Amino acid sequence: MATQAAERPDTRQSPDSVVVRFAGDSGDGMQLTGGQFTLSTALAGNDLATFPDFPAEIRAPQGTLFGVSAFQINFGSRQISTAGDAPDVLVAMNPAALKTNLPALKPGGLVIIDTGEFTRRNLDKARYDTSPLEDGSLAKWDVLAFDISALTVEAVKPFGLGNKDALRSKNMWTLGLALWMFDRDRQPIIDWLKAKFRAKPQLADANIAALNAGHAYGETAEISGPLKRTYLPPAEQEPGLYRTITGAEAVSLGLVAGAQLAELPLFFGGYPITPASAILHHLARLKEFRVTTFQAEDEIAAICAAIGASYAGQLGVTSSSGPGIALKGEAMGLAIMVELPLVIVNSQRGGPSTGLPTKTEQSDLYQAVYGRNGDAPMPVIAARSPGDAFEVAIEACRIATRYMTPVMLLTDGYIANAAEPWKVPDPAGYEPFPVRFLDHKNADGGETLLPYRRDDKGARPWIKPGTPGLMHRIGGIEKHVETGNIDYSPGNHQAMTDARSAKVLGIEVPDQEVAVGETTGELAVVGWGSTYGPIRQAVRRWRDKGRRVSHIHVRHIWPLPKNLGALLAGFDHVLVPEMNTGQFKTVLRDQLLIDAQSLTKTSGQPFQIAELEAAIGAFFDAIPGNEGGEIDANPAQLPVPTSGHDDGSLRPHHASPQSEAAR
Repeated sequence: MATQAAERPDTRQSPDSVVVRFAGDSGDGMQLTGGQFTLSTALAGNDLATFPDFPAEIRAPQGTLFGVSAFQINFGSRQISTAGDAPDVLVAMNPAALKTNLPALKPGGLVIIDTGEFTRRNLDKARYDTSPLEDGSLAKWDVLAFDISALTVEAVKPFGLGNKDALRSKNMWTLGLALWMFDRDRQPIIDWLKAKFRAKPQLADANIAALNAGHAYGETAEISGPLKRTYLPPAEQEPGLYRTITGAEAVSLGLVAGAQLAELPLFFGGYPITPASAILHHLARLKEFRVTTFQAEDEIAAICAAIGASYAGQLGVTSSSGPGIALKGEAMGLAIMVELPLVIVNSQRGGPSTGLPTKTEQSDLYQAVYGRNGDAPMPVIAARSPGDAFEVAIEACRIATRYMTPVMLLTDGYIANAAEPWKVPDPAGYEPFPVRFLDHKNADGGETLLPYRRDDKGARPWIKPGTPGLMHRIGGIEKHVETGNIDYSPGNHQAMTDARSAKVLGIEVPDQEVAVGETTGELAVVGWGSTYGPIRQAVRRWRDKGRRVSHIHVRHIWPLPKNLGALLAGFDHVLVPEMNTGQFKTVLRDQLLIDAQSLTKTSGQPFQIAELEAAIGAFFDAIPGNEGGEIDANPAQLPVPTSGHDDGSLRPHHASPQSEAAR
C-alpha cells in the first residue's frame, strides 16, 4: 500500500492528475511499458484513461520519425475522462521520439531522455542538424538526460545476455524509474514478468533486475531539480469490483453477454485488420460461453459465414474497419434482404483506402448510415468510451434479435485501444431478451407458413432450418411480402422496401438525455462516439465561466431518438465536433432540419480538451455583437464553423452550396 505523502520528505503532493507519455521506437516496448504502468496505476486506486499511438507501418525503419510508438496515460485522484492534452512528463527513448512528441509537452514539463541513443546516426534519422541536448532547444522544459541504455546493460550483466538482448530490457528500467516517481508498487509487475517468461527464467530475472535498477536509480541518484517523487491519492469510486478494460475487450464481453441474454450461441466470423483484430483475439478465449470463432480467408467470407450462422439459429457477429466494411457491403444488403439478425462492429480508422491504419477517425458514418446499394436501412449505434462499448454491444444484440435486422456498432481506433477502469456490472441487472424461434405454421389456423409475416415490431419470424414443415425460400432476390417466394413485381418491391424501412425507423430507442447542463440554452455541443470525454470537459469549463452551454451525446445514430429534434430546438445554436468532415452534422440537418454547425478534425488524433474549449469560445465570439455578451440567435448571423485539418490546426470550414440551400 502507498503511504501518505506527508510521511516522506522526498515526496511532493501532486496536482489532482498527471499526464505521462512514453515514446520510443516501435521495437522499444513502449506499449508494454505503458500497459504495465497502467496496471500499477489501477492497483494504486487512481482513475485513468490511456491512449496508445502506434506507427502505421508493420515495422518502420528503426530510429525514424514515422517509426515512433507512444503510449499516453492520464491518471489522478479525480474523475478522468480523457487521456489528457499536453503531457506533464515525456519519456523519450531516442531522438525520433523526442522530435515527434516534444511539441506536445507542457512548457516547464519534464522530459526524460536516453542519451545512449543520441548518436550521430540516430540524430540524422530524426533529421536533427545538431543535438537538442547541446543546442539549447530544450530550455523551456526540465530535462533529465542520462544513459539509460548503458545503465540497463550494466544491470543485466550478471545474466549473460548479449548487448542486443540486454538492451531489450531498457523499457523495464524506464518503467522502474516511473514506478518510483509515482510511488507505485513493483510486485505486480514482477509477478507478471515471472509468468510471462515462465519458460525462460533467465529473461524474467534480467527484466526484473532492470526494473529494480530503474527504481533504485530514482531512490539513490539524489538528482536535484526535476526528478521528484509524486504521490496521487486514490480516486473516490463507488464500491465494487473494478478492472481495466479496453474498448476491444469491452465489445467482446458485451457481445458474449448479449448472446447470453438472448439465450443464443455466438458465432464470430472475422478477418484480421487494424484495429479490429483484437475482438477476434478476445472472443477466441471465451469458448466456454458457447462462442465459436472463425478466421476467414477474407472479409466477404467472414460476414457470409456469420450470416450463415444466423440462418442456422445462432447470433452471427462480424467485425472490421473501414476498408473491410466496404468489402462486406453486398453481404450486409443480403442480411437486410433476408432479414436475419447480425451484429457488425466497425472499429473506425483514418481513411480512405488503407489510409491511417493505426490512427483514429470517425469517418465511416456515411458508410454506416447510407453506404449500401439499394434502399438498405440498418440500425447504427456508437460507443462513447471503452467501458460504454460493453453496454452498446448488448444493445446491438437486443436490436438485432428483436427486430431481425443487421446492426452496425461503431467504435474507433481510440476506443478500441484505449483503457479505463471499469466497474464490473452485476449480471442480474440486465433484462434478458430470449429469442423464440417459430416452430409451427403461422397462418390459416396452422395450415400455412408465411415466413415474412411481420409482428407488431415489423420483424419477421426466425425459423431454424430443418424445423418440420417450415421450409421456405431465402436469398437476395426480392421476395413476396408474406410467402417469401421470389417476387420482383413493382408493387411487391415497393411494399417490401417500405416494410424494411418502417421496421428500422420504428425501432424503440431511449429518449435522448443531456450529458452535461440543461435542456435549453445558448449552445448545445452535440457529439457521438469517442469525442465524449473531451467535449464533456470543455463544456464543463465553459459552464464554470457562466455560459449556458450543454453537452448532448448521441448513442443511437440511426434511427435517432425521437425527442432529439425537440431537444435541440431548445438551443440557440448547435455545434457538432467530430473526427471527419462533418458527417453527423449532415445527418442532423437531413433528419431534423437543425442548422447545426461543424467543428471537424481529421489528423488521426483525438480532440484535445483545450482545442474544443477554444473552439467553443471562438464560436461564441464569431457572432457579431456577442463579444462577451449573450448570443444573438439570428440564424443569418451564425458564425462560420471551424475545421480541424491534418496539421492539427483549426481553420474556417465554409458551408457547401447544398448546405446554404438547405438553410
